[in-house]
Amino acid sequence: MARPYVCLLTLAAVLLLGFATVSRSKYPRGKEHQRKLQIPSQFSQEERVSMKQALKGAIQIPTVSFSPGEFNTTALAEFGEYIRKAFPTVFKTSFIQHEVVGEYSHLFTVRGSDPSLQPYMLLAHSDVVPAPDQGWEVPPFSGLERDGFIYGRGTLDNKNSVMAILQALELLLIRKYIPRRSFFIALGHDEEVSGENGAQKISALLQTRGTQLAFIVDEGSFIMDGFIPNLKKPFAMVAVSEKGSINLMLQVNMTPGHSSAPPKESSIGILAAAVSRLEQNPVPNMSENRLLKRLLQQLANEFSFPTNIVLNNLWLFWPLVRRLMERNYIMNAMLRTTTAVTMFNSGIKVNVIPSVAQATVNFRIHPTQTIQEVLELVKNIVADDRVQFHVLNAFDPLPDSPTDDQALGYQLLIQTLQSVFPEVDIVAPVVCIANTDSRHYANLTTGMYRFNPVYLQPQDFRSIHGFNEKISVQAYETQVKFIFEFIQNADTDLEPAPHQHEL
Repeated sequence: MARPYVCLLTLAAVLLLGFATVSRSKYPRGKEHQRKLQIPSQFSQEERVSMKQALKGAIQIPTVSFSPGEFNTTALAEFGEYIRKAFPTVFKTSFIQHEVVGEYSHLFTVRGSDPSLQPYMLLAHSDVVPAPDQGWEVPPFSGLERDGFIYGRGTLDNKNSVMAILQALELLLIRKYIPRRSFFIALGHDEEVSGENGAQKISALLQTRGTQLAFIVDEGSFIMDGFIPNLKKPFAMVAVSEKGSINLMLQVNMTPGHSSAPPKESSIGILAAAVSRLEQNPVPNMSENRLLKRLLQQLANEFSFPTNIVLNNLWLFWPLVRRLMERNYIMNAMLRTTTAVTMFNSGIKVNVIPSVAQATVNFRIHPTQTIQEVLELVKNIVADDRVQFHVLNAFDPLPDSPTDDQALGYQLLIQTLQSVFPEVDIVAPVVCIANTDSRHYANLTTGMYRFNPVYLQPQDFRSIHGFNEKISVQAYETQVKFIFEFIQNADTDLEPAPHQHEL
């Protein structure tokens, strides 16, 4: 009895600490994927200083999105003027068209020399979440450089991408580069609050023009370093799908009264009980996790016995693996539709029984479920007719984008990873558990990939939307280098094969 028990405990520890959904992905090494760069990605000391200063200046502009329709419009307008000054060559080049969409978003059309090649799109967003000074080591909009890091809100989410894309293009243009393949750059201004006035309007505009894209690349994943104790080397995560979302308001109406003679149940008590049931009874995890299972099976040989045996035989061990994954909050989010109570409002005075209590719950919908399925589950869990349900906004999950040898966008990401990050030879196609602007472009392409070419450590992950967000100067330079090479790699003659979205 002792030995099997020890093995099971060992397996549990390994799985809980060490088996995030990483998988070895073979880099395309055939000649058809290898194309010598026309312009080497080497930058002078003056250029490196300039790109660093440009990012600092961008961070100092507080382009905060507070809620849908509520932005720091003064800062957004200032940011539009700032990028014009920071990247003059981009704005004066004859084959680049710049348009302002939705007042503060920016769309660049870069016309390539070969119109037979299908265009692609690079995405980023200029808005950031609020950042009060309290809790930060430096002012959050200072752009201060300290010990090789640039601090400030947006250094990882997502002004680093905005500036790196434009910086890479600026440096290419200075070197007289003319792309063969046309591409777009879409910079939204309200991603943090849904993207309806930015990305959604850009997508609608392109659709009216009959635009179809080979692929898009947006934020949403990183090169993970130090997240898995049993895996010493870093690994890249490329999100090929994205969860859906429901913002659901629960409301209870009761007769108000004086607190000296309270009723048996109040609106607050009824609603609190309903919210507690939702937290105590999460939406069931999904047995059909095709993408996750595939990754785990590819991962198996990265580990020793007994984990390799378990992951190579998920047909038998999946229930055990699933239960162990549930204990880790990140792994749990990849398994199921998550429930997060984010707002609770009630009461007007200390001696008044309130007539109304409201709570807002955010559900991130697993790709194998729909809005309606989740709503039915939630109503059954609450099981109280006194609780009203109001959907504030919702959208279904996105399907999987292709990752086969004919998936041009995915293969270009891997090719550029191989060149810029030769030490990274593990790649993970994953589901993005957050939401990005990319969902607004599902009408234009089946190839939607979310990847930020930046190393991320656990403390960095916690700083996104948290305190002391920062990026190293070296990491930012490397991000510029990645995009500099990616744009050139995209000039390949290869075309994406027709794909249907995998549902």
